[in-house]
Amino acid sequence: MLGVGKTVPLKDPGNAESGSWKPKTPGPTQEDKISPEDHPPRLIDTFNDASKLSSEVEMSHDFHMEQVLPPSSLEGKVKEKMHDAFWDHLKQQLSTTPPDFSCALELLKEIKEILLSLLLPRQNRLKSEIEEALDMDLLRQEAEHGALNVPHLSKHILNMMTLLCAPVRDEAVQKLEDITDSVWLLRGIIQVLGLMKMDMVNYTIQSLQPHLQEHSIQHQRAKFQERLNQQPSLLDHTTKWLTQAAADLTMLPPTCLDAPDSSSMACLSPSVAASSPAPLSPTMVLSQGFLNLLLWDPENEEFPETLLMDRTRLQELESQLHQLTVLASVLLVASSFSGTVLFGSPQFVDKLKRITRALTEEFNSRPEEAMLAVSEQVSQEIHQNLRNMGLAALSSDSTASLIGQLQNIAKKENCVRSVIV
Repeated sequence: MLGVGKTVPLKDPGNAESGSWKPKTPGPTQEDKISPEDHPPRLIDTFNDASKLSSEVEMSHDFHMEQVLPPSSLEGKVKEKMHDAFWDHLKQQLSTTPPDFSCALELLKEIKEILLSLLLPRQNRLKSEIEEALDMDLLRQEAEHGALNVPHLSKHILNMMTLLCAPVRDEAVQKLEDITDSVWLLRGIIQVLGLMKMDMVNYTIQSLQPHLQEHSIQHQRAKFQERLNQQPSLLDHTTKWLTQAAADLTMLPPTCLDAPDSSSMACLSPSVAASSPAPLSPTMVLSQGFLNLLLWDPENEEFPETLLMDRTRLQELESQLHQLTVLASVLLVASSFSGTVLFGSPQFVDKLKRITRALTEEFNSRPEEAMLAVSEQVSQEIHQNLRNMGLAALSSDSTASLIGQLQNIAKKENCVRSVIV
């Protein structure tokens, strides 16, 4: 199973073959097709041509793939049992007299294929060394005569792995050198080689990202244009979204957004702005449109068609914005009661941030309960710190007002939250 995690840089093989580690071709990817139930029927064909995985590769700079299989899952338990059975069988074969090397030969053949797959086309010397050390015809002859030296072959394989692995795998390879049991050593080699294969895939993805992004833009533009020619109403929701963004901009207070230095120029008066409204640039409209998406009503099904693949990412940003809005609202209300002296302490502000973040984790599901806990804790912290600094404590009326304003943040129409957003 494939998952996502941190990118692992690959090691330059250096003088071993006078070439840097750059895989020739990208690793295999999986098609994660969009379910027909997830999107309008008219877009099913469009999104069948692009997968979510492809979108992640193109958009996320930190994207990478890794082998993820929860040990507690049924699949994980079955896999673990089967692996244990295989290694137990291998140990039993090698322990017989004379040893049975049938499974060991298959394992060595797989190891050879993996090592060769990690090479660049110009790394001919390393390829020759691997071919010579793991010559399967010769190894079969040695096995038939009971002369196959598995520990010696394992040490040679470790030397090759040291040259080919990413720096982050050096420690894992070094630990394998301390293993004396042949079966456990082979098992460790297979595990680390699996990680090395994934490192190569991730490096390839990272190096190809700029090209994938450029190709994706051209591909999506051409694909949508093709569909638009067939179905003129294909992007009705996108058109409505951009139209609303443009309308929102015309309703904003008059500013000098199109000026070279808007901060240094006075804004037009309402009467002048009404008679000569500043033209809206595409960038301005798009920016306002994306801001609107961060406040999108979940019940509104008219989501822009061109952004359906990015909806999950936008929802994550919306959640982060919501959390920051609540945090900023709490700090704003608290600062109005605690004064500049108390709020001038970075330690005090940081503590309020930690408290608020911890107590508002369940804000979306239980806003009233979350803000009740926040109001009590923040009020207590303000009282305690005012006392410690020798300042006058809040009156009972001020305390009640503080708690009330903090609890009101739970309401969507709260004026403090509206000001911040």
